[in-house]
Amino acid sequence: MGSYFDIASIYELDEVLKIGVSPDRISYGNTIKKEEDIKYAYEKGVRLFATDSSSDVKKLAENAPGSKVFFRILVEGGEADWPLSKKFGAHPDMIYHLIIKAKNLGLTPYGISFHVGSQQRDVGQWDSAISQCKYLFDAAKSEGIPLKLLNLGGGFPTQYLIPTNKLSVYTTEITRRLKEDFGEEFPEIMVEPGRYMVGDAGTIVTKIILISKKSVLNQYEWMYLDCGVYNGLMEALGESIKYPIFTEKENTAEKKEYVLAGPTCDSFDTLYQNFKYLLPSNLKDGDKLYFLTTGAYTSTYSTIAFNGFPPLKVYVLK
Repeated sequence: MGSYFDIASIYELDEVLKIGVSPDRISYGNTIKKEEDIKYAYEKGVRLFATDSSSDVKKLAENAPGSKVFFRILVEGGEADWPLSKKFGAHPDMIYHLIIKAKNLGLTPYGISFHVGSQQRDVGQWDSAISQCKYLFDAAKSEGIPLKLLNLGGGFPTQYLIPTNKLSVYTTEITRRLKEDFGEEFPEIMVEPGRYMVGDAGTIVTKIILISKKSVLNQYEWMYLDCGVYNGLMEALGESIKYPIFTEKENTAEKKEYVLAGPTCDSFDTLYQNFKYLLPSNLKDGDKLYFLTTGAYTSTYSTIAFNGFPPLKVYVLK
């Protein structure tokens, strides 16, 4: 449908090439890359790479000569349900030096990127990041290096339990900030709206294995499901992403609060203990729960065989 594709590995590269995507519509957006993977992607025709370190710039120059590179700045990503700060990106002063180094090594410094954190509801997080990017555009231009690309990353939220603004609110605010900083002549704009695009395109069907109490006086029962952290619900870690849950007994009884946990022999496999889901009180072993809005970061998060449990089976309904 005309989309471009941002890949994190050569394995994703092979997947998108397999479905007929041309290399000029692919960017290698992971800043953490092996030399042999850079070379492989370059040989397949990829010419746009992300970077955030001196070592990676050197590897790109040696294995993907002349390629366009965009530089990822470090942003805190506060308020995101799934933050991506600290591990990726570098401070603007470091990025400035990397831009000059890339130019001197024969690469084409092409742009700046950032990511405000996955499932980001705070529109203001884009504002401050865009300002930092403008500073680097101006700094590079003063060195005779005209940058052309601004990658706004992802973070656009989908609707889980916690309310979020409509996408139009984010796009309007981001456009306003771009005009304030760049005027009417925008650079090329790239966005990676993965979660927003596919979040609603999935439902996980799970079965209740066991409902039990830890003590006679404990007011909360534990509900153990046949799907947990290791079977696709990794983003429940830290109770970060809270999915809407539906049951077939939705209106058949009063509701009470449960602690939800997965099936494995690891106490880490507890989904929601502080946040309690309000579910029908007449649920029993063998009943099904439906986790809604699970189209993003679930099936690909499944372990192959932790405790012997197989990964999620995926059924595509057309």
